[in-house]
Amino acid sequence: MVKAIFPGTFDPIHYGHIDIAMRASKLFDELIIAVYDRPLKNLLFPPSTRLNLVAQCFFNEKNIHVMGYNNLTVEFCKIQGAKVIVRGLRVFSDFEHEFRMALANKRLDREIENVALITSEMHTFLSSTTVREIAALGGDISTMVPPHVEKKLVERMKLIDDSKRMDQHTSLRD
Repeated sequence: MVKAIFPGTFDPIHYGHIDIAMRASKLFDELIIAVYDRPLKNLLFPPSTRLNLVAQCFFNEKNIHVMGYNNLTVEFCKIQGAKVIVRGLRVFSDFEHEFRMALANKRLDREIENVALITSEMHTFLSSTTVREIAALGGDISTMVPPHVEKKLVERMKLIDDSKRMDQHTSLRD
């Protein structure tokens, strides 16, 4: 039985991620979508929300499981008994980043293999950053994310927008 890990922050998960996960689930006996909760970047959603959003995407998939983690990906692989790390490649610039990560992971554990799946053409433009930016500006993200993710993003953006308005002060001395 070959178990694979598909790691990421998934902030938020989008149809490109889902496509890679579904395709990987056909290649491996078990796929764990590993939601990373200690990134060096600022995230829109807390780990519990991201885990929930991802889990809702795959609740009917028998060989896909969703878990959070906060250690090295290769360490998480060892703990879970996984032998493969799955990553998606959208554009040429992704290759260099993924190549370096794969080499670093190989240095950390020679037993873990790295597999990169090329994204489907219809998803090449998608990234979580793109989805967040479009949502922040009130754009239509319905073709980029599942409905439950869209709803959560719209709610989150409204909260952020409302809090910014509350932070604006008007001086009475003008």
